[in-house]
Amino acid sequence: MRILAACGPGEVRVAAVDDAGLLDYAAWRPGVPDGVGDLHRGRIAALAPAMAGAFVRLEGAADGFLPDSDGGAGATEGQALGVRVVRAAQGGKGPRLSARLSPAEAALVGAGPPALLRRGPGAVERLAALHPTAAIDIDDAAVMAALRPALGARMRLVRAAFDDAVAAEAEALAESGITLSGGARIDFHPTPALVAIDVDLGATGARGGKARVQFAANRALLPALARQIRLRNLSGAILVDFGGMSAARRPRLAPELRAALSDDPLAPVLLGFTALGLAEILRPRVHPPLHEVLAGPHAAGLAALRAADAAFSARPQHVPTLRAAPAVEAALRADPVALADWQRRTGRPFPMRAEPTLPGCAWSLDE
Repeated sequence: MRILAACGPGEVRVAAVDDAGLLDYAAWRPGVPDGVGDLHRGRIAALAPAMAGAFVRLEGAADGFLPDSDGGAGATEGQALGVRVVRAAQGGKGPRLSARLSPAEAALVGAGPPALLRRGPGAVERLAALHPTAAIDIDDAAVMAALRPALGARMRLVRAAFDDAVAAEAEALAESGITLSGGARIDFHPTPALVAIDVDLGATGARGGKARVQFAANRALLPALARQIRLRNLSGAILVDFGGMSAARRPRLAPELRAALSDDPLAPVLLGFTALGLAEILRPRVHPPLHEVLAGPHAAGLAALRAADAAFSARPQHVPTLRAAPAVEAALRADPVALADWQRRTGRPFPMRAEPTLPGCAWSLDE
């Protein structure tokens, strides 16, 4: 087991790799973190008895929600208190909070207006804690130096953290589906309410009764299905439509599906099967799922910076110019780390301009 940290301007792509390939994957944006683990001094903005909690004003973030069961019971409006973010904001809702702090955390709170007191761990530290015996390969000396107090001798500096195989597997996670070696395909369809997963068995080519062949084919792909759920950090309600099998026979997959999910550190729960034969899985949401992380103007801007960084490494005498949709250009300028990271890595400012004719999150590099 190894942890690999591939660093680019404004972003670190982090992978935990075992003999089978990627096991865990995350993108860490130091300039725009998701906030999980952040310690705040907040102030009760409004009590919400009907929701069994309270809304808490935070510095530099949307108001968070503090459940009564997580230390909010007995709070009064206007009260200052220390809180930690335990779930990232989602869908226009602020982060979920807890007021159950360690003694060391409580000692940092003090008095005063809402303030961010300490950032939570980034993805390298999170995966290092999840895999405590894994060595860490990292390809940026400055990032390594920043992480040294937390990770010390576990890290080593390498020329490139990702080889071609790891890079290809990581890039594939941006796709909406995956084709397995036997020809089966798994497609992922996120919606605001749930994630639908469709399994297509393709041509099985095996002899035997149709029902037996379909059962065996679905059973064989369960480890890959569970691995993709974990890698993509799919969360909340997940419905899986297995291929071919009748609705009445699909619950027979339950024991092995539970076993496939059992290694996931977020402990997803198979709730059962619907009348239509859809497997119902509930996986806790803590950090945003990968499809949210990779969407939007900021993600597009960081992808452009990564491409520009690769182009500059190949031809250091020439700095490519980024032409980007206005939202992409604005998102990069709003990131307090990304452009400074580029200049640190290259010694040159990054030339870019907004191009109003480009739609959405489009961008291009002028060589």
